[in-house]
Amino acid sequence: MPVLCVNIDHVATLRNARMGIEPEPVTAAAICELAGADGIIVHLREDRRHIRDRDVRVLRETLNTRLHLEMAATAEMQAIALETEPDMVCLVPEKRQELTTEGGLNCIGREKELADYLAPLHAAGIRSSLFVDADPAQIAAAHAAGTEFIEIHTGHYADAKKHAERQAELDKILMGIEMAQDLGLKVNLGHGLNYTNTLAFACVPGIYEYSIGHAIMARAIFVGLDTAVRDMAAVVASFDD
Repeated sequence: MPVLCVNIDHVATLRNARMGIEPEPVTAAAICELAGADGIIVHLREDRRHIRDRDVRVLRETLNTRLHLEMAATAEMQAIALETEPDMVCLVPEKRQELTTEGGLNCIGREKELADYLAPLHAAGIRSSLFVDADPAQIAAAHAAGTEFIEIHTGHYADAKKHAERQAELDKILMGIEMAQDLGLKVNLGHGLNYTNTLAFACVPGIYEYSIGHAIMARAIFVGLDTAVRDMAAVVASFDD
């Protein structure tokens, strides 16, 4: 059965807008857990625009489910991951000026570099994932880097305006899922997924996790965080394994 992992970055963004202490991301994580989330995702960026180091440490001490840490492949982030020991790290590309992650990590030609980067994390018992586009060459390179999981970037599919474009992007993702599974990789999906476009994957076997944040937090403004998470958890729970 696939599971739902909730990204709480937007809670921290709202907190930081007034440079105050509320809303508290740790409280949001607890509500998400109680509402059925199987994991909490945070992206610790270089510029700390939303999640802060303190958030990661407190979440590690208080979560009852799993902590997934999204991060760039830098020495600073590696040290933080080794210190806090999240259940999983997901390596993502990072641009200072972007509003949100714009695409997958470039793994081609970096297989040894990424393998060496992941080695101490694996030795510490931390699982790894690489956030990649549904590109066969990128998926093959991620496999060569020795990661256990990939998270396929679904943003191009989610952002497509026309049916033909959306279908073409979906077909790429479905082929990417199949290829990754044939290579022995475990597959997560994330970026831009919501309560409706996620339904396209309802009958796709073998997906481990759905990483969803913005859609849940947007709905939470109107119905509350508990209800928003329960609604999404119910959608994911209805999918075939």
